[in-house]
Amino acid sequence: MRQATWETVWMTALSMIIVAVLGIILGLLLFESRNKSGFGWKIINWVVSFLVNVFRSIPFIILIVLLLPFTKDLVGTIIGPKAAIPSLVISAAPFYARMVEANFREVDDGVIEAVKSMGGTNWDVIFKVLLPESTPALIAGATVTAISLISYTAMAGAIGSGGLGYLAYLDGFQSNNNTVTLVATVIILIIVLIVQTVGDLLVKKIDKRTL
Repeated sequence: MRQATWETVWMTALSMIIVAVLGIILGLLLFESRNKSGFGWKIINWVVSFLVNVFRSIPFIILIVLLLPFTKDLVGTIIGPKAAIPSLVISAAPFYARMVEANFREVDDGVIEAVKSMGGTNWDVIFKVLLPESTPALIAGATVTAISLISYTAMAGAIGSGGLGYLAYLDGFQSNNNTVTLVATVIILIIVLIVQTVGDLLVKKIDKRTL
């Protein structure tokens, strides 16, 4: 049980770090390209939107199976916690990207225009306006995404990814041991509560509107 708990935490933490980076990049591309008039920007927006919508729409358990050849080539195996990371990232990054885009849209356009009128570059807008102003919302979105990833790790356990989901399925359900299933479920709930609590505390500390 201890090993399975660690595997679930490890899979969630590592995949969430990658998802956060990819999600912000994809969300930024969607935000920056949405109103651009250039042909290149329209292509970028269409391609990114298409990929985000496609991978966000595929059920996770099906996505795992579809990505088995890719996972085998990337990490060298299709079982164990390491093998679950590609599927976790590809399933959650588009979801988080849409949240990032929506958060960027909530930033006051007047602030962005003010920075540009003072000679600020696009990088200044990104690092001095978009990211700082939307940080509380980004953290809140990351919290929701992390909780989704925890549930994904449990589903991934059905095909041998390890973690609490795998333990509940193999040693609990298939062995007709309801105690193992119940304990694994309770530990997953505790992890979710911890993630939600930490996320809420960070948002409350950072959000200027709560001061």
